[in-house]
Amino acid sequence: MSQPSPAPGLTPQFCFNQTALRADFLRISRSTIDDSITQNLNALLTPAQRGFDPNSTSARQLSGPERSIPPAHCDEFKQRVLFPSWAVRSDVLDYCAGVATSPDPDDPDSVLRQIEDSKARERVVDERLDPYSGRYFAREARTDSLAMLMRNERAVEKIIRMRTWGLIAERCGGEHAEADQAFEAWRKTQ
Repeated sequence: MSQPSPAPGLTPQFCFNQTALRADFLRISRSTIDDSITQNLNALLTPAQRGFDPNSTSARQLSGPERSIPPAHCDEFKQRVLFPSWAVRSDVLDYCAGVATSPDPDDPDSVLRQIEDSKARERVVDERLDPYSGRYFAREARTDSLAMLMRNERAVEKIIRMRTWGLIAERCGGEHAEADQAFEAWRKTQ
């Protein structure tokens, strides 16, 4: 059985480092649990439980045999692997969203942005001579960039969880709750 994703050290520097956040943490966590959900669920089946049937190779089967997973195995997988991984990713996304909405006294570009903004306000623009001279695109603060990244990653997380939960419901059966509801119910028990 797969292991849940380990929690990274949460610091504002971690959030602002997009390589560490997206590639090293989110992408790896999603690939080991959610992207490979079919393999993880197949690993829950006991191999050769029914034994080999030579007749199974005599004709081509267009659909695979119904391979439902015992509910106890599914519940254990959800409790020990899936939900803890989702919890770690949710905690990271919540923390980084909080960093994105907080003031950033360590922003290395803040002085440069202030200088550029003051120059843009002082500039005299004659749009008859150059119609494009009136354009000014202020640099985006890194907290604004992080906030946009967090919105995008939350949307990606929602899609991934819906897909994963759909496959679990298909293979395990008996799932009547939505992914978010089941996850929140699990979180309340922790």
